[in-house]
Amino acid sequence: QVQLVESGGGLVQAGGSLRLSCVASGRTISNNAMGWFRQAPGKEREFVASINWSGSGTYYSDSVKGRFAISRNNAENTVYLQMNSLKPEDTAVYSCAKTPRALITSRPYEYDYWGQGTQVTVSS
Repeated sequence: QVQLVESGGGLVQAGGSLRLSCVASGRTISNNAMGWFRQAPGKEREFVASINWSGSGTYYSDSVKGRFAISRNNAENTVYLQMNSLKPEDTAVYSCAKTPRALITSRPYEYDYWGQGTQVTVSS
């Protein structure tokens, strides 16, 4: 069993930045790719970013590419999402997830553990 706990969300003005953290416990995630997803009210869950097991490879949705950066610290069993130049349309609950795969995937059904999420609200 793996528990994932996100933190770092909050209220920020448009153009601002936030850094989300996802701490894993129960077992190591150093062999697994990890991902960030988000869900806004009334909308389906959306892929945001993924990082491979070593951190050498990343992949982003077009909507966040160039503004967000995913990273990881395997020694601390933690994954991060640095969010810059935030827009009101980035408002959502952000969740991290673990996949059994070592390589990047954007498909939600390929992730087997999910955190509860952290709210990000961007005001205009």
